[in-house]
Amino acid sequence: SFPGGRRDRTDGDAVATALRETREELGVAVAPTSVWGQLRTLPDRHGMTVAPIVANLGPLEALTLNPNPDEVEEVFTLPLAHLLCEENQGYTHFRTASGYGYTLPVFLNGPHKVWGLTAIITELTLELLMPGHY
Repeated sequence: SFPGGRRDRTDGDAVATALRETREELGVAVAPTSVWGQLRTLPDRHGMTVAPIVANLGPLEALTLNPNPDEVEEVFTLPLAHLLCEENQGYTHFRTASGYGYTLPVFLNGPHKVWGLTAIITELTLELLMPGHY
C-alpha cells in the first residue's frame, strides 16, 4: 500500500500528514512544492476517511529509501507501462452476506497483486495522469 497513517494534532492538513508519513515510513523527505494535489477522499474498510495525496518524487533511481522496519515489510514499484497494459488489469467481484455485490480494480502480473484501497487509489491516479489511455 502507499505510505499513510492517522493525522497527528501537529499536522496542519492532509498534505502535512502525507509528507510526515512518507518521511516516517520510507525515509523520504518530500518538499511541499512537489505535491501536485489531493485526490477525492475515500472510505477505508474500517470507516475511516483516506485523503490520497499525489506528489512528484522525481526519478526512482535518484531516491534513497530507508524503510522503517516497524512499519514497512517490503517496498516495490511498478512502471507506468505495466499498470497501463490491459493484460495486467482486472477486477475483483465481491458479494456480501446480504447479496449486495461490488467490483474493485486489481493490478496483476507484478511482484504482488495490487488490490483493495491501494488499487482504487492507483486507478484514480492513472485516470488523472493518463486520461484517454486508462
